[in-house]
Amino acid sequence: MTTFAVLYTYTDDDDRRFAARPDHRAYLEAQPGLLVAGAWAPDEPAGGLLVFRAEDRAEVQAVVDSDPYTLAGVIADVQIREWAPPLGPVAAALTADS
Repeated sequence: MTTFAVLYTYTDDDDRRFAARPDHRAYLEAQPGLLVAGAWAPDEPAGGLLVFRAEDRAEVQAVVDSDPYTLAGVIADVQIREWAPPLGPVAAALTADS
């Protein structure tokens, strides 16, 4: 398993995003590989971070492609990056083969 960080940048259509938020959250909660997800703080540009453990990038891309935020058209940009954090109390859990 590999750890991936997904960085979302949202469009300016807050009304559409807020309308899709309950479905987006329910969808993400049902994803077995999701470790953590959340929006950037209010003073940051609109977007969020999701961290997954998955077999490969294609698995994460499939989750992103079916995300209600993607389907609602409120994601302006998405980056999927393989992540191998070497330091910190949870680093081993994020990089261990499992």
